[in-house]
Amino acid sequence: MEPPSRVPPLRVASANRAGVNPAGAYVLYWMIANRRAGWNWALERAVEWARHLARPLVVLEALRADYRWACDRLHAFVLQGMADNAAAFAGHAVTYVPYVEPTPGAGKGLLEVLGGQACLVVTDDAPVFFLPRMVAAAARALPVRLECVDAYGLLPLRATDAVFPSAYAFRRLLQRLLPAEVGDMPLADPLAGPPLPGPATLPQVVAARWPAASPELLAGRPGALAALPIGHDVAPVATVPGGPVTGAKVLQRFLRERLPRYAAARNHPDEEATSGLSPYLHFGHVGAHQVFAALAAHEGWTPARLAERAHGKKAGWWGMSENAEAFLDELVTWREVGGNFAAKRDDGERWESLPPWARATLEAHAADRRDHLYDLPTFAAAATHDPLWNAAQRQLLREGTIHSYLRMLWGKNILAWTPAPQEALEVMFELNNRLALDGRDPNSASGIMWCLGRYDRPWGPERPVFGTIRFMSSAATRRKLRLARYLERFGS
Repeated sequence: MEPPSRVPPLRVASANRAGVNPAGAYVLYWMIANRRAGWNWALERAVEWARHLARPLVVLEALRADYRWACDRLHAFVLQGMADNAAAFAGHAVTYVPYVEPTPGAGKGLLEVLGGQACLVVTDDAPVFFLPRMVAAAARALPVRLECVDAYGLLPLRATDAVFPSAYAFRRLLQRLLPAEVGDMPLADPLAGPPLPGPATLPQVVAARWPAASPELLAGRPGALAALPIGHDVAPVATVPGGPVTGAKVLQRFLRERLPRYAAARNHPDEEATSGLSPYLHFGHVGAHQVFAALAAHEGWTPARLAERAHGKKAGWWGMSENAEAFLDELVTWREVGGNFAAKRDDGERWESLPPWARATLEAHAADRRDHLYDLPTFAAAATHDPLWNAAQRQLLREGTIHSYLRMLWGKNILAWTPAPQEALEVMFELNNRLALDGRDPNSASGIMWCLGRYDRPWGPERPVFGTIRFMSSAATRRKLRLARYLERFGS
């Protein structure tokens, strides 16, 4: 019954005990995390099933109105991706259903109706935001098999049951297991090859009750967004449009213009050497395999260049340039160690998930005197005494991101300027998840929790407020980094 498959078995799991219905009208791919038409193991698996069963393929990509922090900024980014996907699927025998909730809960029942006439449903396995809970609920409701396919990173999420205390420990695992994985890459275009049957005939109630999103809405136009029951106080970022098309351009720009100076310049905000890919990775508009394949092609790399042993070291194992290996440590090690934590534990954003030593030292210094104290509205308004911190917060307000090095300083100073470390954690997550295009993600959660000790170790000397948590200050940062143009841009 199973189709011949290129998808590694470790990446495929059934979320329920229901079977495949060979008499179903179509195969349904419920696109929730890998919101792209290429480099996507889940879409590839759905295409394999459709060809195997000789049934049309339906792709449902929906956008809820009631997720936490729903706002124009996040909605517009996702909608622009849906517009790209509509264009990508239009050239194939794929029935694409882009649905955007006009009111909270209006989409309830859509998946069950489509799934009720499907042979099976394929979806994305990604430990991101509320998606695992949503998939678990769907698994209970669907009458057919719900297959979850992992396209999150180079290492399958189910490759280990362990949770790792440090990037070094996780890197050692990667260096042991990745040689068997880097040869298995999803297809750049899973729809290439024999045409699919189709188009599908959907239940009549779908068009009547859940009409497809209009072109105006998919374009993310202000008037269309204004009619939705979401927050309108966080505006879209005109300079960072969403979608797989733009994401691919950002990737190519990075390889062409920024990678050659990445290792030396990435920490300096004035140099603009970071990749800019994190929003596209978060929303699945670009995939980790896609980025890795483009980098490997740029480097003329093959798996034969992998070192036999690296012992967890950051550099030297891949057999690529210094710049490429520095970037891979971010793309693979740091991004996937966050995914590992989120896949194995459901408390990744809670105080209790910090290492015991970090909680102990912060609690021991919780009553220490703070030189400055601010509340959430003051932080949100970038109205502290510190011009550099304010500039980083203004970048977050305007562009939906913070320079990667300054984001660490941003979090450390919130810890220093709040009455208690637990409150600091709440402030960081509220600002990041509400304003950042790459918020609500295991990777950004790792960055925030690192500010309070996760994936780190005790550092001396012991200091007020911080205890043995690694210390950072704006004064030291201004001495170390090139910031003149950054401060001119975001300083007021």
